[in-house]
Amino acid sequence: MVLTGSPKMRKTAAALVAAVGLCGAGVGGALAAPPGTLPYGAYDPGGDYRNDRDLVIEHLFLPWEDVYLPSLVDADAYARQRNRALMVTLEPWTWTRSERNTAEALRDGIRRGSYDANMKAVCDVLAVLQSPVTLRWAHEMENSAGQFIWSGWNPQDYIEAFRRMTSLCREAAPGVRIMWSPAGEEGLEAYYPGDEFVDLVGISVFGLQAYDRFEVNRDRSFVDVMGPRYQRAAQFGKPVVVAELGVSGSADYVASWENAVRQPGPGYSDLVGVVYFDQKEVYAWPNGFGLPDWRLDFRVTD
Repeated sequence: MVLTGSPKMRKTAAALVAAVGLCGAGVGGALAAPPGTLPYGAYDPGGDYRNDRDLVIEHLFLPWEDVYLPSLVDADAYARQRNRALMVTLEPWTWTRSERNTAEALRDGIRRGSYDANMKAVCDVLAVLQSPVTLRWAHEMENSAGQFIWSGWNPQDYIEAFRRMTSLCREAAPGVRIMWSPAGEEGLEAYYPGDEFVDLVGISVFGLQAYDRFEVNRDRSFVDVMGPRYQRAAQFGKPVVVAELGVSGSADYVASWENAVRQPGPGYSDLVGVVYFDQKEVYAWPNGFGLPDWRLDFRVTD
């Protein structure tokens, strides 16, 4: 169900508005973009980057069920005031956990056309926004952690769903660019929907120092983590974006990542942007590492 004004949507609407810094946005706000020239953006619910003129991408997350669509217009206004483009991650479920579908119900519903109206309703609004818009639908599909009901499908089923949904969006909003955004793991190529359905490829890159030392017995650099994911993404000949970036650890560890994310060095000619995830993790990391806090004010742990 897509709503445009129901009281049920107050919580979702507030979350979306907060995601672009409209809640409590005062005259403060950190100027926090790291050094470098690579285009930089953020998912920024706390407004840390609201006054940073170096930020050029405003990232939003929204579900396609129970979503308050007029909030997208507010997000567009916020982005235009700051000369930023919008990247919209559209998750094919509801944010009400108790009402979420199973993977099978989502897959079969997409195939039957049961969610065509959800997709069209969102994209009808994207079509009238004045900011440049990139749509990132059903991301990290090859990941096996169990976070998303659209992950780990039979690849052909995912490809069929991606093609159907993004084609509907292109019909409604021809100016929207489409991002196909795996996590960046081995085997992602099985889920590639084809060149004609993809404008950009996204990957997710997170650095958790404690996990590094547990997993490989050393600190990993940004390039250590990003490099293999980039190479897997770059094989399709499309521009590559780090669509989600997070780092947490000691001050030195965080600084080393900060100094590299916008200037990774030679060999990454297809990398065209990096977008920080300025929020606490919402899904537990394995081996007891819990919910890392990627927020700027909390990511340094020493």
